[in-house]
Amino acid sequence: MIDPLNAWWAQQLVLCGWAFDPEPLSVPPETAQARLALLDVRERGELGWRLAEACMPGQGEALRQLQALELLALSGTVGWLDPPRAYAWAEWIAADIQAHHASLDAWLTALRHERGQIDWTQDDDGFLEACEALSQLEREAAGVTWEVLAEWLSDRSPQLPWPIDQNSGVWRLRAVFAPVLTATCDAHLDWPEVERWLADVWRIDGRDELIRMLLWLGGQGHRYTWDLDAARLTSQGGSARHQWWESLGEAHDYGHMMLTFLDSGEPLEWAAWDWLRLADLAYAGWNAGWLDAQEAEAFAAHAGDLLMRRYRDWTAVAKAYQRGRSLFEGADRRADFARDWDVLLRSRSSPWQMPLEALLNDTQRETSRQTIRGWRAPAWHWVLALAAMREPDLLYRQGIDRPPDSQQRDEARRYLRDTLGLEPAMGTAGLASLWLPGQVHHLNQLAADAAHGALPAAKTPFGHAMPEAIRLRNGLKHCTRHAATIFMAEKYAFYLMMCADSGDYDRRELETLAESLRGVLSRFYSGPKALIEAWAAWEAALPEADEPSLVAEIRWHRDDPGSPFHWLDWHHATWLEPGERLSLPRFTALALVGPLNAPVWSAPGPEVGSEREELREWLDSHYGLLSAEALKAFLGFLIEAGDRQEYQINYAPYTLNAARLREEVAIIESGECSEDDRNHLLRLRRVENNVSGCNEYDMAAWDVAQAVDLAIAGRQMDWLSAVEFDTLVDRAAHLAQSHYASWYDYARGLYAGFSFFMGETDEREAFLQGFGEALTAWLTAAPPLSGGWASLDFPGAPARHWAPLHIDTLPGDARTLH
Repeated sequence: MIDPLNAWWAQQLVLCGWAFDPEPLSVPPETAQARLALLDVRERGELGWRLAEACMPGQGEALRQLQALELLALSGTVGWLDPPRAYAWAEWIAADIQAHHASLDAWLTALRHERGQIDWTQDDDGFLEACEALSQLEREAAGVTWEVLAEWLSDRSPQLPWPIDQNSGVWRLRAVFAPVLTATCDAHLDWPEVERWLADVWRIDGRDELIRMLLWLGGQGHRYTWDLDAARLTSQGGSARHQWWESLGEAHDYGHMMLTFLDSGEPLEWAAWDWLRLADLAYAGWNAGWLDAQEAEAFAAHAGDLLMRRYRDWTAVAKAYQRGRSLFEGADRRADFARDWDVLLRSRSSPWQMPLEALLNDTQRETSRQTIRGWRAPAWHWVLALAAMREPDLLYRQGIDRPPDSQQRDEARRYLRDTLGLEPAMGTAGLASLWLPGQVHHLNQLAADAAHGALPAAKTPFGHAMPEAIRLRNGLKHCTRHAATIFMAEKYAFYLMMCADSGDYDRRELETLAESLRGVLSRFYSGPKALIEAWAAWEAALPEADEPSLVAEIRWHRDDPGSPFHWLDWHHATWLEPGERLSLPRFTALALVGPLNAPVWSAPGPEVGSEREELREWLDSHYGLLSAEALKAFLGFLIEAGDRQEYQINYAPYTLNAARLREEVAIIESGECSEDDRNHLLRLRRVENNVSGCNEYDMAAWDVAQAVDLAIAGRQMDWLSAVEFDTLVDRAAHLAQSHYASWYDYARGLYAGFSFFMGETDEREAFLQGFGEALTAWLTAAPPLSGGWASLDFPGAPARHWAPLHIDTLPGDARTLH
């Protein structure tokens, strides 16, 4: 029995100069190959374009459909399409021709008219004769007539035969580059020299680099910089915009396009530029043999998932891509929109006839999401995502990380040494001092107190806190619903990244710390949105003075569905922090050091290298301490007696006998003075004038602060064990508790001791002013990170602070709601 479609198809091929053969796919392969080359169809992607164009309304449509029938016969013969796929396409085009032409004569008239509109210089012989022959057969009802074909098609419901097998429908995304015709790939047919293209265009030379680039396109891409530039420029005037454009140098064409979009009110959206190229690159990787079919389809489906989240239809996708292309090329391509996109958006045979929302079903989307999360499952991806907020180029290293080059290693080592004081000899143990749970507790407590109007007064016995610092502190009330963990943890992640890049630290140990970091953040934040909102809130509240704010960058990651933060593995295993979590009593005891040291946010540990040498020199020059034994003895003296005893014995009695004090001063002034005599004279005069309230305030705080300061130094020198250190700090806290009732009393005593026991110096007033300002900052938390007193209850004092709304506080806080 004759197949009506085959017979009709063969009849149409006569119009292309073919001899009639009832089997359209019977042409010798060599002949078919030569004919395809003559028609300039040399690979399957071009064939896909010809089929997509076949049913594009407008001039030449009938000729394009006729040529499509010929190309299908040729490609089926040479194996570009398997016979069922070629027949399916022929059937669909036949049905479309039938739907738009009432009869064979109407079809032939359209063909003759269109041929008359162009200059045919070859393969024209016999066309009119063929038309006449087909018309004669139709009149004689010989062969497969128009009515016979229509009746045969009426029992069928031909569908556009773009591949939909399994997950292959995702390759419709690649239609902008070259429509994909089959569910399988063959580089020889689909993408000759694909590896050269990857190397020349993308500088990709293997699987690892390909995966890194795929994840970058999905997670950041060019849109990251473009979005941030657009957001900043939107709020700026013409002068600032022009200054920005001038600063771009070689990228001034890009800047011109960005400003053109802003001035013309163009939608500032272009993510499709990244996501469509993600699908294209995945297909290239499949053709190159660097991805298997499932991997390539998963990456393409990820692109589809992101597009479906962002855009309502294909037209929106196309316009966004065109804007992105304009920015990338630095040339306005909007006028080319119809030329570039009409086939995909208007042709009845376009692969984009499927609505965008139907591109993926729920199963396909979930499978692709699991695959992308799988690539970002290692805890190290948390480090990359967090650290990339400060160094965006780190997101080029997702997937399979590459070893740092020599320049990266040198820069990382310099940063660790000069900025953090870390030495490779410390190993990863040195990173424990950079995990700052005390700082997090302090900030959470300040935020809770700020929300309830319970922060300390701005005025202190030593002066008034700076208005800007007070404004900054009071602004923490906006952070009360967000745990401050991320404020500290993101910096810690960057330190981990620098350690890895230096090449001087055990990578497995760093990955263990990364796992701990993931566990902590997964515990304190319910998901990426909660973490990013907290980060943005704390970044806005506490901007770094010398660095631009990261709030815009942080919020970009919140709003972009491809951001790595939305694809991290969000879980926590056994609770284990990267560093020690101080108890609240221990943190309070360490805070007794006050302005004698930088705020201590974590438990001190042994130092090595240059840091240790600097400590040794300080202990020697300031206290003459050269050994652990000498340090321990002196610490015992400070706690048991200290400088306060010298005052009580040698100076306090003079407060009861002013005449005797004046006589003693006169005697010393009348003779030659040694250095000790001059210091004694200075102190007598301070007693005489009650300088800094030395006769009124208990100066035990001076001994307590020195004891804690020296104990910290002793622990860092490894002259004190952890147990010895804890014991000494506890003794200092008990001493403070026995002498004072509040931080204000303690601060008065500390200031009085600092003033009274200061040696002879021309800079005394400057030292006193600076110390008073520091005490004011500690008492008021203005600025917030100046010290911990404002968030802590003094040892032994009743609790006066509001409980934070979350659980990231130090153990030992009885007010915490767990």
